[in-house]
Amino acid sequence: MYTMRDLTALMANMFTTPDLPDASLNQGDAEMMAFFQGIPVEQAVPGTLNFPGSPPQVPSASEEDSETSMSEVSFEHLVLAVDMWTTSMKTKKSKCLIKVFKVLTGKKNKSQPSTVEPDVKAKTRPGLDAWLATVEELKADLDLGRLEASGPLLALERELLVAAAAGGMSQEELVQRQSKVEALYILLRDLVLGVLWRPLEVAPERLRQALAIVSEQELEDRRAAAGSEDSVLAPTRPRRWLQLWRRGVAQVAEERLGGQPAAGAEGLSEAERAFLHLGRTMKEDLEAVVELLLPVFPAEFHVVAAYAESYHEHFAAQLAAMAQFELCERDTYMLLVWVQNLYPNDIISSPKLAAELQDVRLGSLLPPRQIRQLEATFLSDEAAKVKELMGRALELESQDWAQDVPPQRVNGHCHSELASHVMQIISQRQIKAKDITTDLGMQIKQVLLMELAGFFRSYQRAFDKFLERCKQTKNYKANVIANINNCLSFRMSVEQMWQTPPSHVLGPLNELKARGFDSLLQSLLLDLEPLFKRFSQIRWAAPEELMEEILATVAHRLPEFSELQDCFQEELMEVVHLHLVKEYIICLSKRHLVLKTAEHQQQLAGHILYNAALIQHFCTQNGSHATWLDPAIPRLAEIIRLQDPSAIKMEVATYATLYPDFSKDHLSAILVIKGNLSSSEARSILSILDISTRPHKAAHSLFAHIKVG
Repeated sequence: MYTMRDLTALMANMFTTPDLPDASLNQGDAEMMAFFQGIPVEQAVPGTLNFPGSPPQVPSASEEDSETSMSEVSFEHLVLAVDMWTTSMKTKKSKCLIKVFKVLTGKKNKSQPSTVEPDVKAKTRPGLDAWLATVEELKADLDLGRLEASGPLLALERELLVAAAAGGMSQEELVQRQSKVEALYILLRDLVLGVLWRPLEVAPERLRQALAIVSEQELEDRRAAAGSEDSVLAPTRPRRWLQLWRRGVAQVAEERLGGQPAAGAEGLSEAERAFLHLGRTMKEDLEAVVELLLPVFPAEFHVVAAYAESYHEHFAAQLAAMAQFELCERDTYMLLVWVQNLYPNDIISSPKLAAELQDVRLGSLLPPRQIRQLEATFLSDEAAKVKELMGRALELESQDWAQDVPPQRVNGHCHSELASHVMQIISQRQIKAKDITTDLGMQIKQVLLMELAGFFRSYQRAFDKFLERCKQTKNYKANVIANINNCLSFRMSVEQMWQTPPSHVLGPLNELKARGFDSLLQSLLLDLEPLFKRFSQIRWAAPEELMEEILATVAHRLPEFSELQDCFQEELMEVVHLHLVKEYIICLSKRHLVLKTAEHQQQLAGHILYNAALIQHFCTQNGSHATWLDPAIPRLAEIIRLQDPSAIKMEVATYATLYPDFSKDHLSAILVIKGNLSSSEARSILSILDISTRPHKAAHSLFAHIKVG
């Protein structure tokens, strides 16, 4: 007769949730496993796979209580519970509950004697005593944690199957025997999975034993499935211990990755600490699996894949949960870095793991659509940040101009840090995106180029205001030179990053440089203006001396521009070169000089050629590379020297090819000098310019700057 204490313990354990992965149990296992919490030998505790550096797990108070209560439940109670389970597989649910109630209360069925009265001896068939003795021996071995009991237990199961097939045993006795076998298997299962879920805590030989038992049970599951014959016994296979082990691995991954990030990571946000914990834990644990478990586990376990897939699944779940929130700019970047770079490259493709994980299809931590959304957010955030930072840099620079702060001098040149600061901002953002993926690095380059083009327009407007408002400041000219020099730094950086950027991007810089040159040359050009007027006043009587005076004036002012970068000194000299040629041609086109004889025309042509040579030599010596200007004055001198209208026509045609903006008005002003041409001859020469053989667009513009009247 059961005591009240026995019944209380039995009923309590029947409704206790087991500590094993419940998703792995079928209905029968779920009912049985209510009795197996707290088995003192090799009790399975999910999540206790202690990798290097993991703290040892201490049983909780609830676990200790369950062990105590289990010690009070006899093996007979265990068998009785399994007996009721196997019987329930043969009868209707209502009849099973009646039987359970009668067994637990000890009441007799009116038609049958009680099977639990202590004074009624059970009648056994021949050999039953020996069979029960074997069960007790195996029970004792399993209580002592001896995995060697698996072989005899399997033999006992097969013997029972043979007996059931032979049909020489009553169904009641078969149920009783099967219940004892299944109770032993549950004890063995707990022992085996307890070892496999803590593989680094047990001796290697014991681990190999447990692995061999699982492999043996998997083979037996396949054999049972292949046989699939009808039996009076309740179905107990497949037991799927390998599947149970894998689900335990999933719990290990959840506990390992779900732990609190280590303290001490100063300067990191909460999300960044979480990313670091997830990545570091997964990498270290998988490396331990490859190094310590892979050589021991049989191939059918796919131990690396099992751990990698479980860790990946939990890692992905953690990141998916984070991505649901509205992330700050910094956390969006870190999330993308982990998903697109660190996880696939530094973890999955790390030297110790790459070979073992190459056939494991882990996939991405986030779905492609969500990644694209995060990338779009990242690009938008970066564009806004770049615009803000560049605007702040320009504002600080403008304040220095207004406050007349002198620019730095570097290697004899005026220098501003604006270009360096702005391009550093651009470069850092491009590198930041490239650290996520190469493709994202290419995408952000176009975004950054658009933002930089907008900045250049703002820069030009700010510089124009400076030119207008700060002319009287002491360091005005030096700051103008510094900003012109900035154009070189900007241009070199842009061309290095984008090779051939669209012309509209650098357009504001070219305009800024031109405005700067105009400002620097304004005083010099004012000094040259009265000198060029004297050409018409002296009627070209002493043109050589006057041109030498003009060039001497220019030479005197050139040192003012020495703090420009060398390339800009050359460009400035080209502007001076163009101005000298233009002003000289304007003087020739004033219509004040009319020469009636060929001799006078030839004499004037000689003066013009001499002056042209002076201009060309001076400008070339001072750095001008505007060779396109070299024929401009000498070929006009040739038109003045020639007397044959046909020869003049040929020269005009050639000249119009060199300078497509040379118009009839310009030619007419030159022909005025040739006072011996008839009106019809002049019209015939002018008609040459009606023939459209000139290029549609000139590389340089000369006569567009020359107005004649």
